[in-house]
Amino acid sequence: MKLFFSSLLLLVGIGAYAQKPTWYKDIAPIVLTNCAPCHQPGEAAPFSLLSYEDAAKRASFIKKVVQSRYMPPWKADNSYRHFANERTLTDAQIALIAQWVDNKAPEGKAADAPPLKPLVRGTLFGRKPDLVLTADSFHLPGDNGERFVLFKIPFDLKDSANVEAIEFFCSNKKLIHHANYAIQAVPDTSIDLYKTDPYVNATDDDRTKVDQYMPYRKIMSYYGGWIPGTSFEYFPKEFGWVMPKRGVILLTVHYAPSATDETSVCGVHLFFKKTPITRTMKVVSFGSGGIGEGQIEPIFYVKANTVQTFKLEVTNQTADQSLLYVWPHMHLLGKEYKAYIVGPAGDTTNLVHIPNWDFRWQEIYRFPHPIKVIKGSVIHIEGTYDNTADNPANPNNPPKNVFSMGDMRTTDEMMTLMMGFLPYREGDEKIDLK
Repeated sequence: MKLFFSSLLLLVGIGAYAQKPTWYKDIAPIVLTNCAPCHQPGEAAPFSLLSYEDAAKRASFIKKVVQSRYMPPWKADNSYRHFANERTLTDAQIALIAQWVDNKAPEGKAADAPPLKPLVRGTLFGRKPDLVLTADSFHLPGDNGERFVLFKIPFDLKDSANVEAIEFFCSNKKLIHHANYAIQAVPDTSIDLYKTDPYVNATDDDRTKVDQYMPYRKIMSYYGGWIPGTSFEYFPKEFGWVMPKRGVILLTVHYAPSATDETSVCGVHLFFKKTPITRTMKVVSFGSGGIGEGQIEPIFYVKANTVQTFKLEVTNQTADQSLLYVWPHMHLLGKEYKAYIVGPAGDTTNLVHIPNWDFRWQEIYRFPHPIKVIKGSVIHIEGTYDNTADNPANPNNPPKNVFSMGDMRTTDEMMTLMMGFLPYREGDEKIDLK
């Protein structure tokens, strides 16, 4: 019995005097990996978390937001489907942060810091881009008006390149509602890439000026974009697409309303890989603004003072496909989003479920392994919208009827699902995409 109590006291002593977590040894690896990519100068987050000083003065706040799982922002339901790019912290990581804060956030010694992959400022991908293509700067008047601006960014490279990732950047992301980029090859040297204006303000200018860009849409190498919360588009393994040697990027930027005069410089980062691309990525958009727009049921008309659910069904009528990622999108009235696949045999494959939609935090959800979409399968998209005064994000007070057409302004609505896919090959389901 004496030996038992001696052992118990020893264990209690070890627990009582165990080394307390410190910033450098324990907390910095969590924060720099999961938080700092957004919490750094030039990114969307409101303050930096790159240093001990940055974190220590917000220690109590950090504890609160991680314990509530408000941060890091990840809106998808992980019990519905797991993803390769999940940002959620583990219970152990959250407990460690709480313990560090409760112990008055000790700094520790820099020499105790474990080796970390260097954080590259200005990009979320983790390394310097191989090519930076920048549009002309744009001045946004502070008149609370929304604007759609189409930038033309020509490029002429030494050779074509295999693309591993592409990322939208902007010096002032708070101004951006969304951005889309289309990469077009322009192989004919008789076409002068620099002949037309660098951009057209499609809201304030004559809309016929957009026609000058139409010749560049004959060959589209890739189409993608950015919305608030999104990181980058990544193509692992032998997947990807080829950046043409000569061409133009048509970058369409939707500027949100601003009460003050602002200036922004936008563009794209491109990351190349030396390994060959044997599987070319394709992107398709379903729903409002995409293929199958007219199939949304009921008619996509969100009535004032109602909570309504709309549905869309799209059948894969071609060959079997391998699905690599999904990109759901709604606006401010969005409440809940769900997408799934029902196969010809009646089996269901979950794609994504966002139980509490938040326009500020969206993402491209990448699967750990490609998902096989058999020919004849039906893709189901369901969107619930809260157009009542109880929705704090509702842009209209009092609520108004919303029927979206054309340019899809912030006060309009969307129910869209973009999908990155490629033709299926035997064994795709076993490929690790992490």
